[in-house]
Amino acid sequence: MLKKLLCPILSLAAVIVVASSSVARPITGRSGAVQLLAEATPALAPFQHVRFCMRYPSDCASDRDPTERLELSPSTLKLLEAINRSVNSEIAPIQKVYGSDLKIGWTIGPKAGDCNDYAVTKRHRLIESGLPARALRLSVVRTPDQIGHLVLLVSTTEGDLVLDNLTPSIRSWQNTDYEWLKIQSRADARLWFDVGRKMAEPADLRVPARLQLAAQRTAE
Repeated sequence: MLKKLLCPILSLAAVIVVASSSVARPITGRSGAVQLLAEATPALAPFQHVRFCMRYPSDCASDRDPTERLELSPSTLKLLEAINRSVNSEIAPIQKVYGSDLKIGWTIGPKAGDCNDYAVTKRHRLIESGLPARALRLSVVRTPDQIGHLVLLVSTTEGDLVLDNLTPSIRSWQNTDYEWLKIQSRADARLWFDVGRKMAEPADLRVPARLQLAAQRTAE
């Protein structure tokens, strides 16, 4: 039950997206286009992320690799699954209170931490493993209980995937029950945007039939 601890992130801004779909496949339009998350209007960065970038500048540096979407090969999917599982198991969940104590902040690889620590640790390790930072973005969401939560969004050639400390499964963003509020910029990891949506045509993305199998396998 400890793994179900949630963590407050910041005073949540107004949302521009509706509740996500519960279907197991991507939302598609009449033309077969796949719906993706997108950067909308500029937004204030979470205050704790500003402090995180001061503490870990290399994790907020601009990435020269222009790749914005990972080729979701079997080896890449295996890496995502391995990092998601290992970080979820290595960090003991605790409730952190962010206040006047400047020693308390988002931390990479702590022995115990909250959702923020899980998310930044996963991003850090995936970048260390050679994946492009532009495809790995932190995202602020709101749970059905109206609690702020941080997850890692991975952009792939088969859709946007969510790595979350609340589940061992790697899911497409549409297969969560979150409201999507803010997302880290691709171009500059220090900047944030409100979340919007866009349609990607089949020529740009393959329909992610493999994602359902991945979700089933990671949940086992």
